[in-house]
Amino acid sequence: MVNHSTSNYPHDGDLSLYVHIPFCETKCPYCDFNTYAGIESLMPSYIKALKSEIETWSSVLNKPRLKSIFWGGGTPSYLPTRDISSLMNSITKYFALSDNCEVTLEANPGDCTRERLSAIKKTGFNRISIGVQSLDDHELHLLGRRHSADEALSSISSAHEAGFENINADLIFGLPNQPVSSWEHTLESTITTGVEHISAYCLTLESGTPLELDVKSGKVQEPDSDIGAAMYDLAIELLGSNDFQQYEISNWSKSKKQSTHNLAYWNSDPYLGVGPGAHSYLWPNGMPGLSGIPQTGIRFETIKSPRAYIDNASSWSPSKFANFSSVIEKAPTVETHELLLKKTAVSDFLMMGLRLNSGLSDALFIKRFGSRIKDWIPNALYECIELSLVEWVDDHLRLTAYGRPLANEALKRFMRDLV
Repeated sequence: MVNHSTSNYPHDGDLSLYVHIPFCETKCPYCDFNTYAGIESLMPSYIKALKSEIETWSSVLNKPRLKSIFWGGGTPSYLPTRDISSLMNSITKYFALSDNCEVTLEANPGDCTRERLSAIKKTGFNRISIGVQSLDDHELHLLGRRHSADEALSSISSAHEAGFENINADLIFGLPNQPVSSWEHTLESTITTGVEHISAYCLTLESGTPLELDVKSGKVQEPDSDIGAAMYDLAIELLGSNDFQQYEISNWSKSKKQSTHNLAYWNSDPYLGVGPGAHSYLWPNGMPGLSGIPQTGIRFETIKSPRAYIDNASSWSPSKFANFSSVIEKAPTVETHELLLKKTAVSDFLMMGLRLNSGLSDALFIKRFGSRIKDWIPNALYECIELSLVEWVDDHLRLTAYGRPLANEALKRFMRDLV
């Protein structure tokens, strides 16, 4: 049993851990994540650096207990199985895991043979998120994906055969020239695979990505936002009629299969990110050395360059830091940090929580901030209720069915009241 009583981190709730794996065999033209192709030679030193960072955070935070672990990227499944196992051993050595800790690996369909997934499951993963994206080969080619529709379907079968009982399929809609009928086929075919969770995201043309440049140059047609809205409505209808419960704007699950890790983000719960470009949000208990600054937590980001990260994390020793504040001030892996004023934390809570179908809990808001939601946004709240954008259901403030596609309208009014 881990003694949490002397930790610099409050343990009234467990922590979530994000592990960033920046390696990809090829980089998709729509992706703007901190990922890289062609740097496989860094894998051994990268794993060593990650282990060092994990050990250091364990020392600083006094081995906190984890309620979820999420390996994202990049392509975590691109790592050799021995490295996945070795890194997972470090996590379980230096962090305590709750009895029902959710442990997720993002995977590319091409990496998902039954034998490989069986080996990965034995290392401690109990959930897998497969980047299906589409079940149309032409659309997969447009997205720069390395797999075919048949390989995507086969990967889900392999995950079931390997013993995974919590499988997510990532899907993208609103593509250039994508007909609604193609999206309907992808949805229906994914449903029939028996996955327990589906994440469906409308394509965003991120600035500077190859796909965005192709659209700007006219090489690729710009996506039609009205068709994208129709596809979203179709997803709500089809998934809802097939026992998938929508619990967040872009996420649906079978009963009791909601993502614990993603809910931590949307509920503004604390999380630690390790690896280059990873983000963290913590509530250090008392913030030693930072007294006198009214704040309700701290956000920080790890340096983005994998090579710089390897150099800095490998030389990071827990013995060099006396308390949490010295970590933030001197840690060689931390690139930027921000102490959150209460108003900023309230803003984050409103923006993230409103994405949930259940909405914002007034009871949780009171626990976090010592006052009710209406005390912070009285005018905007009245206005949004009058416009039928939001409603109270028990003690939860949530978007109405009418207001869900207009979430940004409600948020703009909320943020205006917070200024």
